[in-house]
Amino acid sequence: MIRPFVPYPDKRLKTVCEPVDAVTDQVRGIWADMVETMDAMPGVGLAAPQIGVMLRLAVVDCSEERGQAILLANPEVIHASAKLREHEEASPNLPGVSAVIKRPRAVTVRFLNAAGQVEEKDFVGLWATSVQHQIDHLNGRMYFDNLSKVKRDMLLRKARKGVR
Repeated sequence: MIRPFVPYPDKRLKTVCEPVDAVTDQVRGIWADMVETMDAMPGVGLAAPQIGVMLRLAVVDCSEERGQAILLANPEVIHASAKLREHEEASPNLPGVSAVIKRPRAVTVRFLNAAGQVEEKDFVGLWATSVQHQIDHLNGRMYFDNLSKVKRDMLLRKARKGVR
């Protein structure tokens, strides 16, 4: 089921999400909805709070052919490369604006996978950018929180005006 996005500045987007105790059928159902919602955007990642679910759940699919979504519960970066990568980021929670954000080019992430097992996986390039973007959401941060105050204020002003 495609779920509606929580509009910024809804306080849920600034709230740290609750950890997932176990991967249950309910969690798998949320993941399925998240993948369907992400694919409908279309986007390369989605975090649960973006659709109003306050659990540490995310999905990422940066594949060309789609259908390769990685399902993550309680993801955390345990290693990040010193080399940074710039990428233009945006969010369906604040449509019409975007910003170039610098993030580590590669990260190692520990998470519970769809089988409920702890997994560590390396992400590089767009995959690394997307997974970091989703983890930010789980920690109550939006991509523009990585900007300077001046740039963030300009972006939010532009969004309020509806300038594309």
